[in-house]
Formats: sequence, C-alpha cells, structure tokens
Amino acid sequence: MRDRLREALEHSRADYTEIRVERTWSSAVSFRGRRLEAATASEDVGGFVRALNRGCGWGIASFTSLDQLPVMVTRAHQLSRAVRLEEPIRLANVAPQQAEVLLDLDGDVRGVPLSEKKRLLEAYNGAMLAVGGRVVDTQASYHDEVSEYWYVNSEGAAVHELRPEVVLSGTATARRDGTIEKGLESIGLRKGWRSVHDCAARFRAAAERAVALLDAPSVKGGTYPVILDPDLAGVFIHEAFGHLSEADFVYENPQAREMMTLGRRFGKPVLNVGDNGAAVGLRGTLPFDDEGTPTQDTPLIREGVLVGRLHSRETAARLGERPTGNARAISFRHPPIVRMTNTYIGNGRGTFQDLIRDIPLGVYACSAFGGQTLLENFSFTAAYGHMIRDGRVAELVKDVVLAGNLFETLDRIDRVAGDFRWNQMGGGCGKGGQFPLPVTEGAPHVRIEEALVGGDVAR
Repeated sequence: MRDRLREALEHSRADYTEIRVERTWSSAVSFRGRRLEAATASEDVGGFVRALNRGCGWGIASFTSLDQLPVMVTRAHQLSRAVRLEEPIRLANVAPQQAEVLLDLDGDVRGVPLSEKKRLLEAYNGAMLAVGGRVVDTQASYHDEVSEYWYVNSEGAAVHELRPEVVLSGTATARRDGTIEKGLESIGLRKGWRSVHDCAARFRAAAERAVALLDAPSVKGGTYPVILDPDLAGVFIHEAFGHLSEADFVYENPQAREMMTLGRRFGKPVLNVGDNGAAVGLRGTLPFDDEGTPTQDTPLIREGVLVGRLHSRETAARLGERPTGNARAISFRHPPIVRMTNTYIGNGRGTFQDLIRDIPLGVYACSAFGGQTLLENFSFTAAYGHMIRDGRVAELVKDVVLAGNLFETLDRIDRVAGDFRWNQMGGGCGKGGQFPLPVTEGAPHVRIEEALVGGDVAR
C-alpha cells in the first residue's frame, strides 16, 4: 500500500499533496426493551486526496476504490488551481514523520462472532430491565471497529496505523403516573473486546438511578455554591471552553479573537486546562493527527491565564504559532479540521470533602444529559444532583440546570480537588458536519463559588 501511495504522490503536479486511505471493519448491535433491533457487520474502504498550489485554495477528492487514486490525485490538483486566493494558504512546518503504530487491540473484535457481542449487550440490557417494574423501557447499543490507516504527503511523511475502538451505551426509562425519568450509562475506549466485560453493575446502577429520580424533588432554582463531579466538569470544559480554543474558530470570528487573546486572565491560579491527544488509551488518543503531525499535551490555561490554542498546520501558520496535532477528520470522506482530542481540567489538591465541608447550602451536580453554548454563554443539564447541607452530601435532586457566562464562571472556580479521572464514555463531538468524532474529557471535582442553578423556581 505504501508503495502505491508514494507512486501516486510522484505523479502529482501540485505543489503539495497528501493522501489518506482507511479500511475499517465494524459491527453493531442494539436492543430496545427486550427486542433486538439490529445486528450488523460491515467493511468500509476509501481514501482522501488534498492538494494545494501556490496562490490557490485546497483541492479535495475522496474515493472508495484504490483504482481511482491516480484520477483523484489529478482532480484534486485541478480543483486547487480553480480557486484563486488573494491571501495564500501557508502550512506551518512539521518534520515529516515515518512510523508504523499498531495500537493494542486488547482482544481483536474482528475475531469475535456477532452472536457473542449480542449476548454481551443482552446481558447488560437485562441488568437494566431487572431493576423492577418502574423501568418501562431500555435502549442499549454496542459498536466496535478496527481501522487500518495510511497517511502520506509530498514532504516525505508516511504513517501506518491500526486503530481500535469499542463503545457501549444504555438508557433506562422509569415511569410512575405522569413522571418520567432516565438513567444513562456509556463506555467508550480505544481498546478491544476484553475491555468491555464485567460492566453489568454500571448499567444496573443507571436503571436504579432512573427509578430513584422518580421520588426526587426538583432543585429549588437560585444561586448556590456548586460542585461539579469529574464527568460534568469534563463536559463543561469541552463544550463551553474547548470549542473556543479551536484556532479555526478564533481566526474566522473577530469576536472570538477578541475574547481569546493569549495572556488574558480567565480564572484563579488553581485553574489549569489542556488538551492531550497523546494520553494513553483514550478515545481521543492517536499518535498523529490527519495531517501527519504528532499529537501532544497542549496547555490552554495555565494558572488561570490563557496560554495556548489548538491548531492545524494552516491555522498555526496564519496565527504565527506551532501546530498542535489537532487536525482531525471523522473519516476519509471529510477534510481534516481543527478538533479537540482529550480535553481536561488539570488536577488540584485535596479531596471532595475539602471542597464541601464549609458549604452550608449548595448543589452537587453530577454527570450530564447535554448542554448548549453560544460563544461565552452556556447552559448544561446535569443527569442528577444532590443538595449539600452543612458540609455534607444530602438528598437526591433533579432538574439541575446550570447556566451562565463562561468567563465569569471560570473566574469563580476557587477550589479544584486532587481526584482527577478521565471520563471514558461513548458518544462524540460534532463540528462542521463531522459527527461523532471520538473524544474524551477529564477533570477532578471542581468548586464554583457561585452559579445560577435552574429547577423549581419559588413563586
């Protein structure tokens, strides 16, 4: 394969050419209640050519047969020359990498019969259904894939990788009279078959939580000290801050450029934020991005001050900074764009108890159902929460919605615990029509001095 790709590069007439080829084996199983909804296995092969000429724009072409490769190289060159630009595209320098990286498959899913995958998911789905009569519905899904990946460019880069991934998710719906509550569990790993066993207790806990929420009161709306658990803190920093750190957004949006000025203070010295595409074994982890740039740990906020952002080669050149290995594409059908990998709030000091012991009345917000962001404004719905009373975790509450201004909220983070963990869940990140891109978030427990919490509002 590598010789075939190099030969295609030699025949390119463009000033710069890169080629990605992927071959992906995947399977999926899903249940709705006790009914098997789908069980599929597939194989997908294709490639992507991107060409650039001086004074011109990108020319791109994707294909699903290697027989089309020479034609697609020519087409990408022609498309590039058809787009004339006043401001030329430049690419920041990256030393050409030549590497073969075969990640540990941890039990190659390609050798496991689909019937065994069905039995595994059926057991986890059954663990949710077994919780009791209040659980009226479940949804459970399993997805795995192994991708063989090649990347070459006309500067001399040549990379070959084997990339595994496995994702499990379950949702339990509980109902009593007109009240409906849900509990979610999700597992996403860049590993294989052996990594997703012995998880039944986690799915059962999700169903038990859905039932418990039926009796839980809604939190009384107001302003509280708020503790974010590691899952919600990770989602918060990904959604509310991570996207603002993607340099294509910063470059194209004047308001974002003004907000995201390097050296600006965003928070207290306890706050450290980064994105680490080289962390071991996570869904957002790969040795190289889709431009052949090595991934790395990129500091974004250091001791409360904005010190970095996420780059492709093109955005790095435009802003006079270094590439960070964050140019990613969801598949060979798409061009690489600036994306997060494994985004995190850095570890602090002390314990969860240290964060809550001096709070007379507060909210402990846990996990996440979803959220919305609009530049610096955000709104997130926790999956569940607890009141904090006199320094102790108290009753379960629901309808915990956090809203506010990102910069004000970051500045109100006054304590960060020393219990960091990666949130290894499924799902993915969406941007520019590319979804779901595998990512991971991580954080310790985080305390916000004051935050607006929605729920039942006193009349």
